[in-house]
Amino acid sequence: MEALIASFGMVALAEMGDKTQLLSFLLASRFPGKQWSIIAGIFVATIFNHLFAAALGDWAASHVSPDVTRWVLGIAFLAFAAWALIPDKLDDEGTNGKRAGAFATTVVAFFLAEMGDKTQIATVALGAQYHNVALVTAGTTLGMMIANVPAVFLGNALLKRVDLAKVRMAALTDVESDAME
Repeated sequence: MEALIASFGMVALAEMGDKTQLLSFLLASRFPGKQWSIIAGIFVATIFNHLFAAALGDWAASHVSPDVTRWVLGIAFLAFAAWALIPDKLDDEGTNGKRAGAFATTVVAFFLAEMGDKTQIATVALGAQYHNVALVTAGTTLGMMIANVPAVFLGNALLKRVDLAKVRMAALTDVESDAME
């Protein structure tokens, strides 16, 4: 039970103000009235991403020395940070993301946004610490949902009052600050 509570608390707090909350706002504005499809997409992407991360942490703790694990996690973090510096091309292709639908767009966007994110790395560490993939995955997924579901419901209403360009600038600033950490 400690694994579930610790995983939930760590991710729920880490996600406050994170780029995935901004992504939730953006998706809600792009797909008005599709909140449940977006929420389902967040859930599916998070389950897969965090299940893989928790399993990797559990496996690494059992099969890899702590020194090697630290080096691998450090190099992976730097590689994903470098990847995050590559600018997004969301609007450059002339589509607005509606071709794939709210659910598919959300699954892909959230899965990719979580790659190398602090919550994914925390999930690897939690998997290594608790050796309970199911409870760690459940806790981190619940933490993500608690942080992002309200953003989906508030996103459409908020973005009607806030300039989308400012939200994008804030998202880019957050991605850059995550890469610098």
